[in-house]
Amino acid sequence: MRADFTERALRGLYSAALYVLVPATVYHLIWRGFRQPAYLQRWGERYGVYRTPPTNPLLWVHAVSVGEVNAAAPLVDALLARHPHERLLVTTITPTGSARVQALWGKRVEHVYLPYDLPGAVSRFLRHFRPRIGLVLETELWPNLLFGCRDHGVPALIVNGRLSERSLQGYGLLKPLLGRALRSLRGIVAQSQTDAERFLRLGASPRTTVVGGNLKFDIAADPQVQIFAREFRAAEGSRPAWIAASTHPGEEAAVLALHRRLRARWTDLLLLWAPRHPERFRPVAHAAAQAGFRTATRQMTHQPDAADDVFVVDTLGELARFYACADVAFVGGSLDDIGGHNLLEPAAAGTAMVTGPYLRNFADIAAQLEAAGALRIGADEAAVGDALEALLADAEARATMANAAQQLLEGGRGALQRTLGFVDGMAPAATAG
Repeated sequence: MRADFTERALRGLYSAALYVLVPATVYHLIWRGFRQPAYLQRWGERYGVYRTPPTNPLLWVHAVSVGEVNAAAPLVDALLARHPHERLLVTTITPTGSARVQALWGKRVEHVYLPYDLPGAVSRFLRHFRPRIGLVLETELWPNLLFGCRDHGVPALIVNGRLSERSLQGYGLLKPLLGRALRSLRGIVAQSQTDAERFLRLGASPRTTVVGGNLKFDIAADPQVQIFAREFRAAEGSRPAWIAASTHPGEEAAVLALHRRLRARWTDLLLLWAPRHPERFRPVAHAAAQAGFRTATRQMTHQPDAADDVFVVDTLGELARFYACADVAFVGGSLDDIGGHNLLEPAAAGTAMVTGPYLRNFADIAAQLEAAGALRIGADEAAVGDALEALLADAEARATMANAAQQLLEGGRGALQRTLGFVDGMAPAATAG
């Protein structure tokens, strides 16, 4: 009885705070909309309001944005294959995640934005779609959503679970509430033992917290990637190229400085530049041009010509292709204190890679890649430049790194089958096809 009272009190305080902040969510959507117009659309979904009638029960996967959607791809593909007559809903929070869902599956899946974690919005979402099972990717720990699944009888699991030390510490006052929410789940399938231990420290149940591996290892190779890369490099000839991928605003000046440094040695060096967020496409193209580099963009032209110094990849869903076009990759979110981005994508493309030091969101993978000799980590901008320069000058070292990465990828596969086994084992009634 006391535990129930404590839970209700904590949820009440948390929900009251969220309701007070509702005007801020509207402001946030408008503010983001000035930079990315898609944020001005489909507001009803953000608050659990739908114009269509309630649906029949379905399978549900939640992946917050592009990176999580890509990680979920093997799982969603497997669910579509195993349950061809079931409807499958994939939710995201960001428009870029929404666009990636549409690009990968089109009308094969249903898609809406996940509502804000308001009790009423969550209840409307769950009543409308009536999921038979909910699979929540990585670190989407929303208390009302998790409790709502329990209260509406939806077996819910966190899959590909990831929890950094900073995130764990950042939960602070929410820790007692999140601990109860995690224990309401059918289970947590963590990426690594370290992630599992952090979930346990947050309050998850040892009985239902298991290690399944990282689904990103199971992303199937796309043969079109290498075909595209061969055609791209044939058109570019022998000029070297490097890619700055998933960069953030705080790293943009460093990218330009690094390119200027590297071009002092390789005068025809091409920079392929893929900012993390679409609202940065135009600003980085402008910054490159202002810095004196002849700049083209993917939307302007299919491919840079011989006189272009910088080519901005201002499209979504093509990063893997352009990784394969580069001799060396710098993976962003790592010089600025963001926490890093997916390192397995350039590894799968066969491209040697360099990062900065901030890799807390991918610490386990980064450690494995570095230990295998497949990743070089620079302590600062100068060290990143040293690593890029050394690799551009050494084709044999690049090939050795690429081979080491491929071996690590092969050894890491199997998370998909383990995850599917946990899903079946923890919620057999929900997944019987």
